Amino acid sequence: MINIGRRQFLQTSALLAAGSVTSTQLHAAQSASLAGNLHLAPFRFDVSPPLGHPLCGGWIKPVIDYDDPLEAIGFVLLGAGDPIVICAVDWTGLLNEAHVEWRKALAEAAGTTPDRIAVQCVHQHNAPFACLEAERMVAATRDFTHIVDLAFYQKCLDAGRAAIEAALKQAIPVTHIAQGEAAVEKVAGNRRIIGLNGLVVAQRGSSSRSEPLRRYPEGLIDPMLKTVAFYNGEKKIAACHYYACHPMSYYGDGRVSADFCGLARRKRQADEPDCLHIYFNGCGGNIGAGKYNNGSPELRPVLTDRIYAGIVASEAALVPEPIQLLQWTTADILPPPDERFDIDALVKQIEDPTQSPVNRNRPAYTVSYTSRFKKQIPITLSALHVNQTSMLHLPSESFVEYQLRAQGSAPDRFVACAAYGDGGPWYIPTKDAYPQGGYAVSVAWCDPQIDTLLSGGVAKLLEMV
Repeated sequence: MINIGRRQFLQTSALLAAGSVTSTQLHAAQSASLAGNLHLAPFRFDVSPPLGHPLCGGWIKPVIDYDDPLEAIGFVLLGAGDPIVICAVDWTGLLNEAHVEWRKALAEAAGTTPDRIAVQCVHQHNAPFACLEAERMVAATRDFTHIVDLAFYQKCLDAGRAAIEAALKQAIPVTHIAQGEAAVEKVAGNRRIIGLNGLVVAQRGSSSRSEPLRRYPEGLIDPMLKTVAFYNGEKKIAACHYYACHPMSYYGDGRVSADFCGLARRKRQADEPDCLHIYFNGCGGNIGAGKYNNGSPELRPVLTDRIYAGIVASEAALVPEPIQLLQWTTADILPPPDERFDIDALVKQIEDPTQSPVNRNRPAYTVSYTSRFKKQIPITLSALHVNQTSMLHLPSESFVEYQLRAQGSAPDRFVACAAYGDGGPWYIPTKDAYPQGGYAVSVAWCDPQIDTLLSGGVAKLLEMV
């Protein structure tokens, strides 16, 4: 049993009693039943948008060309109860209904249930940003800019179903797991610059040309790139890489790219074509490369090489061990929207053709989450636990504090966090960050109590291992 603090345990128990963190499930398989039964079915499929398709929700330049493709990459894990699917997608985000539909589609293809599906976005910006209700909302107005093309979206779901169905026919035995980590040099820095008054005075984003802002220290980050690898005997067959940072060097030019994190992943894949490499963005809501990146094209390969070096170094520490225990845990949360948003005023803004695309499309995301909350559609958190390793799947643009808390609450486990799952809430600051202001707080759709709910849900994922 994982040891968590008494205060945290009592807080989580109270949430469960109130029904705020619900539907926790545990599926465990002991070593006797796992032996010879576990199989892994790797899959990948292209999710590059067509020419003219909106990028980043429709408020930057649409697709004019391609620097490199976007992919959805993952695996189906078989032999531990109903199949489990874990997938990373090179999109900005999948929100609300769109995320639920992805999980349902992949579950249908794998022959399992949506609660055993984790779909996490990498969050590149020259990429699609899908919220189906927001798209329908703006499409009902005059002179609108699309958020996502629904036919293309459905085409990707069909491709996902086909990829999983094909992968299941070529599943590979899984016998061992290994984990490793290494520090990444000169990539991540905290984006939020706090002044002497305790408020955010500036944001050092994915890139920054301001030398004064770049002179600030890195601030609170998680410097470690973590890798979890699966083996068939001595052969490595899949490696999952985790690092918390907005993954953009530059964007807005209409050229589709998986950017420096995707390029680093692809470079490592070329090294080991027989091993599936997957990159997951950790809790990077308040983390970016702006301290070390001025946004020039020349720095994209530099950042790529730094992430690649972190991947290689983390894998150098891998020591495979036989899989003896495997568990899948979930917890549902439903954070309420922040009452500061005037929904009627936002609807009028969406309908106003004189507003810019960003001032019409972005409020549609706010209204969509409020609608989702009224429908009582929860956000599902999940985790795959193998031996002493826990792979957490968290929502949206969570601040790095959630990742550090999760790791700190389970010091005897190797905890790897993938955020950018269900993107409905947009940014997820900590409770303490709300009064500090800044961009991230301005686009956090949920009430500050999301901190308590998300933290309680993460504790629940870990406490039953």
